[in-house]
Amino acid sequence: MDESFDRAPGAGRTRNVLADPNNTAGSDTKGTLFNQREPLRQPRTSPPFDENNVSTADVMSGGSFKRQSKPQQSANANSTSASRGFNEVDSVVKSSKLSASAPEFVPSAVNPYEDPSFYDDDESYYGEPTLAETVADFLGHLSSSPGSFELDVEQITGMLNSWVTTEELLNELVELIYTQSTAIPNFAYTGARLCNYLSHHLHVSPPSGNFRQLLLKRCQTEFQQRDAAVGGDPETQKKFHSYVLFLGELYLNLEVKSVKGPPNRADILLAALKDLMNSLFSKPVDANLICAVKLLKLTGSILDDAWKERGHPHMEELIQRIETILLDATCSRDVRQMLLKLVELRSSDWGRVRAAAAASNATPDNDPNYFMNEPTFYTEDGTPFTAADPDYAEKYQEILDRQDYFNDLDGENGDESELYDSEDEMEPEMEEAFESFCLETERKRQQ
Repeated sequence: MDESFDRAPGAGRTRNVLADPNNTAGSDTKGTLFNQREPLRQPRTSPPFDENNVSTADVMSGGSFKRQSKPQQSANANSTSASRGFNEVDSVVKSSKLSASAPEFVPSAVNPYEDPSFYDDDESYYGEPTLAETVADFLGHLSSSPGSFELDVEQITGMLNSWVTTEELLNELVELIYTQSTAIPNFAYTGARLCNYLSHHLHVSPPSGNFRQLLLKRCQTEFQQRDAAVGGDPETQKKFHSYVLFLGELYLNLEVKSVKGPPNRADILLAALKDLMNSLFSKPVDANLICAVKLLKLTGSILDDAWKERGHPHMEELIQRIETILLDATCSRDVRQMLLKLVELRSSDWGRVRAAAAASNATPDNDPNYFMNEPTFYTEDGTPFTAADPDYAEKYQEILDRQDYFNDLDGENGDESELYDSEDEMEPEMEEAFESFCLETERKRQQ
């Protein structure tokens, strides 16, 4: 092996160096090449500290270590700066009070104490919902899902029992339910059912009255303004009509416990409904008449029975007023038609069917449901008819005759082979034409 071989890293390699033809000495060439080489650069990162095992983050948190922004000019400057940095870091580490086993790191600029008054302005936003918000939520739920009333009403009542414990809150609850029941469209029925359930299961009962008594007082306040409401502006009439229909639902659904026997309806509402209808008929405009028709369709049969039991001819009086309005009032044609239909409905006992005769003794004369389950047939031209049709026997016989005719064609009353044979036979001209077609096809195929 050549003794002059240089084992130093990078020996014998140059970068952008031109060869000197006058230089023939190998040693001189080696020295020239080595001298022309650039000095080694200092590393970009500081070397690890041997004496103390301190992370860069801990040193930087002390605030004494600063990264140099200017490039190093020489190796001596680098070594001098590095040694100075080591001494500074070593002093910071020795005097530092930081510990790696500390549970958490809290900078000195952060105040761990929070002033409770800072959240006073947002207490209403983050606080619990009010009674009005809660009642509006579950009434909206019952309005959108009335079929879940039986499943949800017990939970709602339990929540209200834990919430409504004073007379003031009970009055607020009554006002909220009354307002929502008369304001939400088509919610009067569900609202009346809810009022009936709460009247029996709400525990709070202050001296001023329980839930049912306070609700009736609230309805009485609106009842006393009936004469002014029927002649008011359209918005006032609309609110009054919603109240009237809600009171009708309340009469049908509100039950009052009796000492003996089953619960009864509130008789005070029976008299109130008669006065309300008289007020509506006293101002026979279209909106009032439509409300009266809706109320009588809803409660007419119940009111009629209740007044007959007490011997009061109130329903006959109301029907007479309707007939008078039909003759004298200048209502629209549609409203007049509604009133006529209502009079017809009452003449048919409100469309009710009394107890039907026994099945063994039922006849078309004594049982109005005699033909209810009979099938519907159709004539040849598509006209439907049932057993109640006067010409039922004749039309049904035509269907049977037509069915027998088609049965004969299908072979049930004859020979199927004759039918099929007659369909398969061909006339002589057709046979001759078919043979000519077969021969022509065969000749073309052979060509």
